[in-house]
Amino acid sequence: MKLGTKLIHAGVSPDPSTGAIMTPIFQTSTYVQSAPGQHKGYEYARTQNPTRDALQSALAAIENGKYGISFGSGLAATDAIMKLLNPGDEVIASNDLYGGTYRIFTKVFERYGIKFQFIGMQEAENIRSYITPKTKLIWIETPTNPLLNIIDIAASAKIAQEHNILLCVDNTFASPYLQNPLDLGAHIVVHSATKYLGGHSDVVHGAVIVKDDALAQQLYFIQNSCGAVPGPQDCFLVLRGLKTLHVRMQRHCENGAAVAQFLRQHPKVDKVYWCGFEDHPNHHIAKQQMKSFGGMISFTLKDDSQEAAFKVLSGTHLFSLAESLGGVESLIGHPASMTHASIPREDRVANGLVDSLIRLSVGIEDVEDLIADLQKAIG
Repeated sequence: MKLGTKLIHAGVSPDPSTGAIMTPIFQTSTYVQSAPGQHKGYEYARTQNPTRDALQSALAAIENGKYGISFGSGLAATDAIMKLLNPGDEVIASNDLYGGTYRIFTKVFERYGIKFQFIGMQEAENIRSYITPKTKLIWIETPTNPLLNIIDIAASAKIAQEHNILLCVDNTFASPYLQNPLDLGAHIVVHSATKYLGGHSDVVHGAVIVKDDALAQQLYFIQNSCGAVPGPQDCFLVLRGLKTLHVRMQRHCENGAAVAQFLRQHPKVDKVYWCGFEDHPNHHIAKQQMKSFGGMISFTLKDDSQEAAFKVLSGTHLFSLAESLGGVESLIGHPASMTHASIPREDRVANGLVDSLIRLSVGIEDVEDLIADLQKAIG
């Protein structure tokens, strides 16, 4: 079954009681039992909910996995994955990653005796020199947030398998439309489904997808035991969003390419970070593991002051100044003071995340209007 068909049909079927074509929102906290221990597969809504079950089945299908596990946010999903580990375990993570991920790693899980090493992974072989007998997890984003670095998933998976280490890929920026890390050897895929999967900036949600039976059972246990579950309304909204992911992503990619080319040719723009450029580092890997190059772009100005960047950030009309990404509307943001503010400045700058960096989430509006909006703001 092709992805577009999966997105519309996977995990859902007409409601047997009414024939409703859309999955009902089962807004209930508990379920009546006919006798003690005798029920229809549902006991308590933290553990199971039919709306969530439909979404979890769909998530598994679109990532070519076997199990989907839903959470109340992307960070709740990350939290659950980290709870697979024990004190004394070590994690190797990419040094360019979402600030919230960095924060939960360093401010929460380091307190429980888990050690993190943040390294450049553009050359996957670099991972080998950081592996110790205590390394249990490799965590990567690709494309990374916000510098759009590309990491070779298959090469990273080969290294992880050789050392019996779990590989987790945050696939939020790409979405299942552009790449499927499980097909490339990853053990775990995580999404902030708030972004492209939901697609309409109206829901907060997280998702984990795996193939392995034992790994899935551990994650379901954590989901139920720790209780960071999404409500049925949120599951319904993500399920609805999935149905148009393929058509939205086509437009995100088309608009992203046009905006990236415009920025690169603008006389006041310095660096443009977009993995579709042939001279973008590891572009050849992006071509191998991605269907297209997405709608996420970062750039700096030739006047590299924060003041100049703030002028652009406050000068757009169609690009709304806001955190998040992946919605139908275009967003503009300042990673250093917004999404990545939790990372110490010296670490941000050392990894290329300078104070003047601007990040765009290019939406699905008419691209001529988006370009005109940026032209006016940049001057």
